[in-house]
Amino acid sequence: MKSSAVTDGESIGEAAARFGLETHVLRHWEEEGLLHPTRDAARRRRYVERDSVRIAVILRNKAAGLSLEQIRVLLDEEAPDRHRVLEEHVAELDRRAADIAQARAMTEHALRCRSHDITECPRFRSHVADVLSGEARWLLVHTEPMGGPVPSPPPGATRAN
Repeated sequence: MKSSAVTDGESIGEAAARFGLETHVLRHWEEEGLLHPTRDAARRRRYVERDSVRIAVILRNKAAGLSLEQIRVLLDEEAPDRHRVLEEHVAELDRRAADIAQARAMTEHALRCRSHDITECPRFRSHVADVLSGEARWLLVHTEPMGGPVPSPPPGATRAN
């Protein structure tokens, strides 16, 4: 009697290559519960169309800044906090879009500015006034290397560059 195991679909190597990933990434996502590839008779993973769609969703959402935990909630139609997670992410995307728009305005001004030292230009300074005053919510996590954010100094302390 023939096995009912799935024999079609892509191998883990083929699926990883298709998306420009290492195979360990797909294995990790499976361990995290994001992927559920079928197995063939030899118990090798087989990635069918629904798996490819999930991989594409994971990649797109990682690029948009979602964590694997947030993506897990997104992919789980039964998750009770799905809408809350997505609403919070939309708010974060809006904040990032505003930051990008501000950075673009600063860059465009610097391109046109006649001042050799843009920090001396009063109009350019207006682009960083909220940072200077402490009003801006400044997240170092977006600007620091992979090691993570630099802890904030205690009030009144100065940080060396």
